[in-house]
Amino acid sequence: MDGFPILSLMMAVPMAGAIACLFAGANGARWIALIATLVDLVLGIVLWANFDQGGLQWQFQEYHPIFGRFAWALGIDGIALMLIALTVFLMPICIGASWQAITKRVGEYMAAFLFMEVLMIGVFAAQDLYLFYVMFEAGLIPMYLIIGIWGGADRIYASYKFFLYTLLGSVLMLIAMMWMVHEAGTTEIPALMAYDFDPQVQTWLFLAFFASFAVKMPMWPVHTWLPDAHVQAPTAGSVILAGVLLKMGGYGFIRFSLPMFPEASAQLAWLVWGLSMVAVVYTSLVALVQSDMKKLIAYSSVAHMAIVTVGLFAFNQAGIEGAMMVMLGHGLVSGALFLCVGVIYDRLHTREINRYGGLSINMPKYAVLFLLFTMASVGLPGTSNFVGEFLSLMGIYQASSWVALVCTTGIILGAAYMLYLYRRIAYGEQVNADAAAMPDLSAREIALLAPIAAAVLWMGVYPESFLAPMRSDIRALEARLAPAAPAGDSQIKMGAPKPAGEGHHEEAAAHGEAH
Repeated sequence: MDGFPILSLMMAVPMAGAIACLFAGANGARWIALIATLVDLVLGIVLWANFDQGGLQWQFQEYHPIFGRFAWALGIDGIALMLIALTVFLMPICIGASWQAITKRVGEYMAAFLFMEVLMIGVFAAQDLYLFYVMFEAGLIPMYLIIGIWGGADRIYASYKFFLYTLLGSVLMLIAMMWMVHEAGTTEIPALMAYDFDPQVQTWLFLAFFASFAVKMPMWPVHTWLPDAHVQAPTAGSVILAGVLLKMGGYGFIRFSLPMFPEASAQLAWLVWGLSMVAVVYTSLVALVQSDMKKLIAYSSVAHMAIVTVGLFAFNQAGIEGAMMVMLGHGLVSGALFLCVGVIYDRLHTREINRYGGLSINMPKYAVLFLLFTMASVGLPGTSNFVGEFLSLMGIYQASSWVALVCTTGIILGAAYMLYLYRRIAYGEQVNADAAAMPDLSAREIALLAPIAAAVLWMGVYPESFLAPMRSDIRALEARLAPAAPAGDSQIKMGAPKPAGEGHHEEAAAHGEAH
């Protein structure tokens, strides 16, 4: 694979498909989109198969100068590989979910999805700071159109709110990026990850990036755009929004905030922990009282993403590995839950929970798959989310037992609202004749849900296949953070950094003991 531009090819295929969809009829656009996303899925498998886990940190690199300091620079590490794999896995499922649900302007809809795939892969593969920013921001456009044109009754309000929230946060990030390039003299992300910025300036840079990534995650209290966006978006829009777009915020913390501003990350860890604790408890309680299925799952996403931020800012390997596994697991499970909502919405055209009940009688296949994804969302051992949540909580427990305690209550509340949702939909008396008459899953719907079910069980039973490609990169990040990482509960001031070089002395002492 040396010298073969597979990352550019993975972006060129959906781009060509998007252009073709604009000039094809409705049925032709569906097939073009499906073929383009399946080709990208095959390329993603080839990428994973050829990734050298014990090799260089950055692989499949491409570099083509464009103008000035702006360059087409691509390359991935194990962390980016996993997120690209998640993207190309979910995209054909989204196209399949839109096959019958979307009937107006089908060509433009499919083109928007394919264009979004180009930008999502670009975000995870970009190695130039400005290229990352362009891809990161441009991803707003197709999602804004998907919600605004093919969404529900209040789609215009939801699309504007989504666009303005995410755009305003990113303006500060652009200013910070321009200062960083001027200071470091390079736009290369790997070089900036190793550059030591002045600790005094790091705080301001961290906050500028935080404004963007916190909205994207989304963190409390800038999460309010998410439930509106999910409720109004078409089913496939919700799947890709929860599955991949939210993960860009977490990826931003891993790629920029933590390695580039380690001292500021340590000093402001208390801020991230505080917001995350509120998010876990508050949004779980809000989810518990929802009457709309999509809103309930949307609020659960905010709680799950708070577990991600807690894990990342635990500053240890367990926490960061857990955060990545929660991102991957949540991408699969939340996507599947939105598909499950879409299945019954297509039949009854309502998302109100009290309109259903007893569906396990007339839709047994649906009830079994929905139960699997409900249990995975709760974090049942043997499913994808258990591994990530366990590692995240273990990581944060090493940093702060109090934060771990509060976040664990979120897991308990998560079990409460998900099992309560499942009981009201799948069990009980069938009081509504129209719900009792709904047919079970079609072959197309089984084909959409079965691959996600397999992946959820695969992650739960054999998580090492997902952890192994990321482990060396996570260790490198941990080593970068070690000198600045805050101490655990023994230190009164939670966010205070260690004295300079203390992490290195500890490593040296451990090395000496080994001898």
